[in-house]
Amino acid sequence: MLKQLLLNGLISGSIYALVALGFAIIYRTVRFFHFAHAIVFTSGPYFTFLFKNVFLIPIYLSIPLAIISSTFLGCLLDISIYRPLRQKKASSMILLLASLGIYIVLQNLLSMVFGDDTKSICISKILEGINIFGARITSIQIAIICITIILLLSIVIWMKKTKMGKLVRTVSNDAELADISGIDSDKVILSTFAIGSSLASVAGILVAFDVAMTPTMGFDALMMGVIAVIIGGIGSISGIALGALLLGLAQNLGVWYINSQWQDAIAFAIMLIFLLFRPQGFFGKPLKKAEI
Repeated sequence: MLKQLLLNGLISGSIYALVALGFAIIYRTVRFFHFAHAIVFTSGPYFTFLFKNVFLIPIYLSIPLAIISSTFLGCLLDISIYRPLRQKKASSMILLLASLGIYIVLQNLLSMVFGDDTKSICISKILEGINIFGARITSIQIAIICITIILLLSIVIWMKKTKMGKLVRTVSNDAELADISGIDSDKVILSTFAIGSSLASVAGILVAFDVAMTPTMGFDALMMGVIAVIIGGIGSISGIALGALLLGLAQNLGVWYINSQWQDAIAFAIMLIFLLFRPQGFFGKPLKKAEI
């Protein structure tokens, strides 16, 4: 039982890590709560469902098309809504409310088009999982863990080795100084929306393959991702990964002692503890007064 719960925690933590990293990359550059990240997460599996079941495109093509479509959606939100608001010097509160409005509108649009019922994009029969040291794991769950590791390492390399990654770090540290230095902040921010949205869509598709999908699935995933960011620290990829793993393990091990309906309560309790005693997270740095 313990081995199975630990494995389930690793799987949950992998999904949280992808959502959290995508959210953190965007948040570091725009500095507001991107609620619509939840609908980008949800759009991945629904685009896959649309291409596979409606347009009858093979699944191996539907998945990359869905990721591209979700990435385009995330970029479109920045270009059409957030960028004009930034140019008008809108406050973080205005941007947050705009993002919340986007989420509500698009989530209801998904419900109107596809219905509120649970759907699946699974392409194979449900088989008994592989036995690993007494715990069961399916092939899609193995894929979740492996894909998460690959994407996390890829983001680390992108942030540290590529020109755009270095520009993202520059804008994240001081957007005004970056503008004075001649850096095109809008272009950099757009690139973070592209990367963050693609990570969210991949996470959504993996969840849909493993379990199922509903139009509201993104909100819970976003909340867990944000808690993982708070636990790990907004500026640390390794911290975010560790925070996501801790969150996934805590939720699943908590089921051993209390009812599963308390999983969300466990997550928010951990968040409150970190906010009270270590608000910068595991590897985050305390903000200077000038940065607040």
